[in-house]
Amino acid sequence: MVKKISVLALAGLLTVPAMAMASAGPNAADLEKKVEELSRQLDELKAALDSQKEVSNKLSDTVGDLDERSADWDLAARIKFFGDFRSRLDYYSADTVFGRDLDNDTLWTNRFRLNMRVNATENVEFKGRLAMFKTWGNQSAFTDESGAMWPVFDGNVARTPAEDSALYVDRAYVNWANIAGQPMWFSIGRRPTTDGPPTQFRTGIDGDATPMAFMNWPFDGLTLGYAWTWGPETMGDSRLRFCYGRGFEAGLLDDSAPGSIDDMDFAGFSWDVMKKDDMFAYVQVFNAFNAFNYPNFQDPVINSQFGNMSGLGERENLGDILHTSAVFENKVANFNYFLAGGWSRTNPDADGMFNDYAAMAAGLAGPNTDEENGYSVYAGVRYDMDNIGLKLGAEFNYGSEFWLAMSPGHDDIYQSKLATRGQVYEIYGLYDLPTGEMISRYAKTFIRLGYQHYEYDYSGSGDWNMAAYDLSNGGDLMKLGMMGLDPVEDADQIYLTFEAFF
Repeated sequence: MVKKISVLALAGLLTVPAMAMASAGPNAADLEKKVEELSRQLDELKAALDSQKEVSNKLSDTVGDLDERSADWDLAARIKFFGDFRSRLDYYSADTVFGRDLDNDTLWTNRFRLNMRVNATENVEFKGRLAMFKTWGNQSAFTDESGAMWPVFDGNVARTPAEDSALYVDRAYVNWANIAGQPMWFSIGRRPTTDGPPTQFRTGIDGDATPMAFMNWPFDGLTLGYAWTWGPETMGDSRLRFCYGRGFEAGLLDDSAPGSIDDMDFAGFSWDVMKKDDMFAYVQVFNAFNAFNYPNFQDPVINSQFGNMSGLGERENLGDILHTSAVFENKVANFNYFLAGGWSRTNPDADGMFNDYAAMAAGLAGPNTDEENGYSVYAGVRYDMDNIGLKLGAEFNYGSEFWLAMSPGHDDIYQSKLATRGQVYEIYGLYDLPTGEMISRYAKTFIRLGYQHYEYDYSGSGDWNMAAYDLSNGGDLMKLGMMGLDPVEDADQIYLTFEAFF
């Protein structure tokens, strides 16, 4: 537009002298003066045109830069970050079979978790979670006189208070969905194998964990799944997964040397039998191959000494463990309930499982190569008072003499509730804090107050090495004393949490 106006102006200016000459006759001096004036005006017009061109180029560069930034922003917007923070206060008191009183009046812990989700393609998504979990005022593992708490290793890292404030990779895996246009998916990486159902009732967190809570073991592995919808609408949806994972990597070892062992692997099936609204039925079956007698701990001192300290000698494989569990959940009005059960069976090799080491030391028995069966029942209820943001619940679980829960990644601080060979009673309450309008769609802020009472019938909860000694049997107590062991007989725990999700 500027160029057109300038050309018209120039043409108009050129007609001026012609008109003047036609009316007044030729005058060389006037004509020369007018030509100089026209030249000056032409130079000014060219300068204006150059200036306008420079402005236009800058504007074009700015628009291009904005387009490039918009593309970068679209890429960044694919990544979703969200997380949670929990501060927890615990009071723990326990009595051992030989009369010791174990107390921790105030144990404070902080847990921070950062989640990330991002789509690489239309059907490929990455999910990850970093976690920090430490004790207040402590940069080393806190003392556990109960004798039941394993030091940090691959199966409980980020799930038990660590020796520092570091962020650990809790989960990191990729999902490939809609394979070949079918409701199939493949997933590989650090698996979401903690806080499975029905844990969400007492924690107040609806998670995305795969296994049932009797299997609470972070591990690396893969899943191949298929989903479908049942014919009757009341049956809802279903999905079946084949799962494989590594529970322990033995490393590069000399097969002929003492302490050389095989890797420990998990493999089995996980089946959401039916999922319709709040009704959920789930079954899982897996086998732990080449179970170890003790894992490879992160502390090199414990690594080199733990075997001899425990009387277990060199690290070795002991056989296989078959594990099956199931849960049914539902909600009627404001009343939630669940019923779960588990069954474990050991298949030991020549080194045995559940060995009576006291009798073996006296030459009265050899390794226990019998297949031992254990079982557990677990039930709970919760009533939701949504109008005031309060939830009240109660739970009970029982484990038999040879019951094994694969739960080193439990969240009960000292001893795993669901691994107990005996019974645990728990009551709890959750209260949604009135913290104002939600800024994030992930927002949730609440406090949780609970009380747990443990009663142990047998020693060694969660352990498949040593015999499950009867804590009410005089002969078994004598064996424990001979080995210098003083296990917990009963315990009480009170916890209070402040939790914020963002």
